[in-house]
Amino acid sequence: MPNTTINAHFQRLIRLLELEAEAEKQEALRDMQRRSPAAAETSGSTLIHLVIRDEEAGLGGRILLTLGKRNQTLNLPWTRLGTGTPVILSEEGRQSSDEGWRGVVSRLSKDSLQVAFSQWPEPESERPSFRLDRFTDEISNQRQQEGLEKANQAANSRFADLRDVLLGLRYPAYHLVDSPAPLNTSLNDSQLEAVRFALSAEDVAIIHGPPGTGKTTTLVELIRQITRTGQRVLAVAPSNLAVDNLFEKLLISGEKAIRVGHPARVRPDLRYQTLDALAEKHPNLKLSRKLARDAYVLRVQASKYTRARPEPGERRARRQEAKQMLADARKIEDQVVASVLDSARVVCATLTGLDRDMLGSQHFDWCIMDEASQCTEAAAWAPLQIADRLVFAGDHFQLPPTIISSQAVAQGFNVSLLERLIGQLGKGVARRLSVQYRMHQQIMKFSSQEFYEDSLSADGTVRDHLLLTLPGLAANELTGTPIDFIDTAGASYDESVELEGDSRYNLQEADLVVKKVQSLLAYGLAPTEIAVISPYSAQVRLLRERLQQPEMEIDSVDGFQGREKEAVIVSLVRSNREGLIGFLEDVRRMNVALTRARRKLIVIGDSATITIHPFYQRMVTYFESVGAYHSVWEERE
Repeated sequence: MPNTTINAHFQRLIRLLELEAEAEKQEALRDMQRRSPAAAETSGSTLIHLVIRDEEAGLGGRILLTLGKRNQTLNLPWTRLGTGTPVILSEEGRQSSDEGWRGVVSRLSKDSLQVAFSQWPEPESERPSFRLDRFTDEISNQRQQEGLEKANQAANSRFADLRDVLLGLRYPAYHLVDSPAPLNTSLNDSQLEAVRFALSAEDVAIIHGPPGTGKTTTLVELIRQITRTGQRVLAVAPSNLAVDNLFEKLLISGEKAIRVGHPARVRPDLRYQTLDALAEKHPNLKLSRKLARDAYVLRVQASKYTRARPEPGERRARRQEAKQMLADARKIEDQVVASVLDSARVVCATLTGLDRDMLGSQHFDWCIMDEASQCTEAAAWAPLQIADRLVFAGDHFQLPPTIISSQAVAQGFNVSLLERLIGQLGKGVARRLSVQYRMHQQIMKFSSQEFYEDSLSADGTVRDHLLLTLPGLAANELTGTPIDFIDTAGASYDESVELEGDSRYNLQEADLVVKKVQSLLAYGLAPTEIAVISPYSAQVRLLRERLQQPEMEIDSVDGFQGREKEAVIVSLVRSNREGLIGFLEDVRRMNVALTRARRKLIVIGDSATITIHPFYQRMVTYFESVGAYHSVWEERE
């Protein structure tokens, strides 16, 4: 591949990244400015009428503010704002709604949320109220662009060699390795083969993990095998949730891992092992802090008006001394950070959570990327420049990266690097995990047939498990069968469109969902073991209002990816004469929806609408073949 083609590839990604960044910014501004505050809150991207309930100091000099409704008896409404979400806090009543203070959500509860800021908000009124809006993450975009530019410019280096493999200039190399003695003796044959194959990679390997097949468990084994040889690993993932999941399992297994990134984006119970927390414990950091404080005092003194005329050059000398003290403080801090990182065999971070200035000359033998199918290729390049070998893990038959810009989607920006590599290099660069540990075999079977060449098998511990085998649950048709499809065709369960926005909801279908939830609860299943999911945010909001179950997870399909519950109810919403199915066109969304349940899956939808698409025709046929098809008219008997 000539340099001009390499350049064209990365310039294209940079252009698409810019398109997406602009689309994100415009969407954020639209939510903030064009919708009424109440409508913006209903959309889930905004919270209004908030007051500061508590203030405290956080790690790394950050300010933690707890925000809630002024009436403390009120819970927060449904929101898309979650831990790690970049936000902007603005004072209500100011002329410009984009004036405010940028922060990151660090904790969320039913009646309040905590946000980490780098500076104190300074409201104008004596009794201010605030609105909090989801906003763009400029640092993330900047780091992605830097990663793409460095990949484009790389020459005569290991990074350049890896780039050429990832762009298809040459095929990746592998060498024979003996199967290592497993450190986790519970791994199955496909997991052990995936570990062995990854260890044989000179350049890149892919671990393909369908739902419930223990992908993260396999990665922990791989990382432990690598560190036993004295090599270092950079473990990354697109989201803080995915990083924390891997990080937690590494710590449990005894690995000396360190979590890098904004502490507010790390789960509270894992923050003790973050870079910030470990650096704070280092004795030399106290000296750095003292130097910084003294430098600040000197700067104030240099600027302070005094009656006595200062000696010529005295103010300048003080400013210069303060500047040198700050430089010395930063140098000590950098040495502390380097010392802490050098002590770690495994460093965990999000793809864009790596600050190159902070990492300095850190280099790793391996980069292992979990959930690699959920990130854009632009994001994936950011951490690859500081590792010698790569392992991607994910499932390109589940949801791809979420992209706002329709222009960027049309040009393939939602195709992950993992998906492109399998399409470009073939299945020879990947090993698929084939035993799943989540679902009853009937829940698993349709997904296995449709997406995985019918290669999956259910482990004996889950193959036949049902709700009725759980302690305290009543035995009946609902708890004694694994799957149900309730067909609303012909019952006038018509969909509606929300007034502001284009999301869909279905009132009658929501009523049926509520009825099924109430039955599960009546039969003894705890609300924490039930999930209700839908492709449409308007239906999610409606169901939250109808069910009033704060302990029950009610979310979009996209928001529930990677999760599981004992019972899952899926509300498909679409019911129209034209056979329009919208979001459901991407059948990967349904692959996610159908594979979240462990013991009971209930799907509610209008077959007359959805079976216009061949996938849904096969799905309904499958439900019929296992005796799980029911008409909504049976519910009315």
